[in-house]
Amino acid sequence: MNNKKPYLELIQLAKAEDLGPGDVTSAVTIPPQQQGKASLVFRESGILCGIEIVRDVLAAYDPNLRLDAEAADAAQIKAAQRVATIEGPMQSLLASERVVLNFLQRLSGIATLTAQYVKATTQTKAKICDTRKTTPGWRALEKYAVRCGGAHNHRQGLYDAVLIKDNHLAALGARNLRSGLTEAIKRVKEYQRSVDFIEVEVDSLDQLAIVLEVQGVDMVLLDNMTVQQMAQAVQLRDSSTIGQKVLLEASGQVNLATVSAIAASGVDRISVGALTHSARNLDIGLDLMANRHG
Repeated sequence: MNNKKPYLELIQLAKAEDLGPGDVTSAVTIPPQQQGKASLVFRESGILCGIEIVRDVLAAYDPNLRLDAEAADAAQIKAAQRVATIEGPMQSLLASERVVLNFLQRLSGIATLTAQYVKATTQTKAKICDTRKTTPGWRALEKYAVRCGGAHNHRQGLYDAVLIKDNHLAALGARNLRSGLTEAIKRVKEYQRSVDFIEVEVDSLDQLAIVLEVQGVDMVLLDNMTVQQMAQAVQLRDSSTIGQKVLLEASGQVNLATVSAIAASGVDRISVGALTHSARNLDIGLDLMANRHG
């Protein structure tokens, strides 16, 4: 994560909705002076993600809570393995438990699923990429989890890259596709801020052939094409005079059962919305160790 820690506001929101004016149960059952110690344990194997965020969650609850991490983000963790211990005031430790696990389970789940996609494409040149299909407010965290899983981030939002999709092309109406794209790319060059790349979505090889003739396109998104069509798209790109350096990105109908074949078609990138919108939270527990009193 970067030094700005954009997730700190999320931690405060999570704390406010869960803790409210205070943990009633712990207040009536646990003496304020009682100290505690707990282990963060993976119930199943997976990729760790979010351990430093846990540290910030604990700090938001009580500066006297201490985290001793035994593994780093992106590490492969075995079932029953302890990744950290937390020590400090028992009331604060229990109050923070759910929010700690919510962050850690969610992000580790994304990293773990991402790693499965990456593993399925290791014998190819294709890079696995995420999408903007993220949980509102969680984008920076979820894209970080994707990186921990070994994949790559696509654009962060609508502001850092140009992706001319089917709806944009439809908005061009009766205008010629080639001239419309040429004019749009010209406007990109004249725009008040720079962008990381220019990408155009196509849903047919005929459209691809036209786009490959337009100067300034960095990538083409192959939307819902068959594996055979993708392989033909690669051949078309490789034989192009202008567009030989254009990257081809597969999108649509991508899952763990199809991703290997898609990668084998020769595409350069595969965008997978499921990395963030369909990842299952990893089963991680917080287990109290022997209690002690201050």
